[in-house]
Amino acid sequence: MPLQESDVFEALRGVEDPDLKKDLVSLGMVQQVAIDGDHVTTTIELTTPACPMKDRIKADITAAIAGAATTRGLAEQTVDVVFTAAATPERDVLPGVRHVIAVGAGKGGVGKSTISTLLAIGLSRLGATCGLLDGDIYGPSLGTMLGLDDLDAMAEGNTLVPFPAHGIKSMTIGKLVDPDKPMIWRGPMAHKAFSQLLLQTDWGTLDYLIVDLPPGTGDVPLSLAQAMPLSGAVIVGTPQRVALEDARRAVRMFGELGVPVLGLVENMSWFIADDGREYDLFGRGGGEAMASDMGLPFLGPMPMHIEMRKHADAGTPLANFEICSEITDAIEHMSGELARRVSMSAAQAPTQPTISVS
Repeated sequence: MPLQESDVFEALRGVEDPDLKKDLVSLGMVQQVAIDGDHVTTTIELTTPACPMKDRIKADITAAIAGAATTRGLAEQTVDVVFTAAATPERDVLPGVRHVIAVGAGKGGVGKSTISTLLAIGLSRLGATCGLLDGDIYGPSLGTMLGLDDLDAMAEGNTLVPFPAHGIKSMTIGKLVDPDKPMIWRGPMAHKAFSQLLLQTDWGTLDYLIVDLPPGTGDVPLSLAQAMPLSGAVIVGTPQRVALEDARRAVRMFGELGVPVLGLVENMSWFIADDGREYDLFGRGGGEAMASDMGLPFLGPMPMHIEMRKHADAGTPLANFEICSEITDAIEHMSGELARRVSMSAAQAPTQPTISVS
């Protein structure tokens, strides 16, 4: 007698999600089991299509089903594992976007926009659908970094059409105003402009919307974070103490808002010269030490390279994956770690951000 559906479910009770530390059946991740003779097909619902643990989960499922067949003295089973992603939660704000992730920093100049861009494209390369919002109202730079100069802003009625580039959707106020005009706006004006970019853009269906916030912990990033349904925040800092002190303030700001901090990225961790030599210009390792001290996940270090600067100026971010294996590995590790942390956070009871003023 061949394997039955109940046999497969029982076998999958022994397969754990590597991050959530619970079995796939208890987590409700096993959506369907189909058996045709010695061929078993399982459909597994992941919390994100960018899950970096897919290969491990697939291998564990295959081994568990093979073990169940062996125990019953059956022939070797052919196992197909089909992955799907969890449905987007129903909500009034951004109904088609599964996760909104803010990228913030306590100060400017630490490469927040660079990390935002790399995360959005990195997650896209892992199989997710991604959007990137330039929330830095005062100093928008993503238009340049994404090479949007030759694209015209478009709208359908009162809805903005995002710019498609490099496998992601994007929106920046830099494409909607005179590029030479300074943004001399008070907080309420900036908040209104940001809200329009966020809520009046046709994002469609996204797994992740990465939001590059303005630097600092003042009224603008506070109100912007409060305006959107955040899945969490990523903090960007450089290794030296003066930058990390500001990064700590950013962590505490999100804590006050009730927004989970998904992890910290140490940007400009080291410099790779043309001859391949590495230089610790800002004191490598400070960000990782701070993350450990504050009990935060460390998403990884990101090096500096002359070619990365050239690609940012030229608006060719995908070329960063072709510089060298060290940089490619760093981007993919950072993106994969973020996907893991989002999944782990999503498995917990969601909290509604609140803010009190006294």
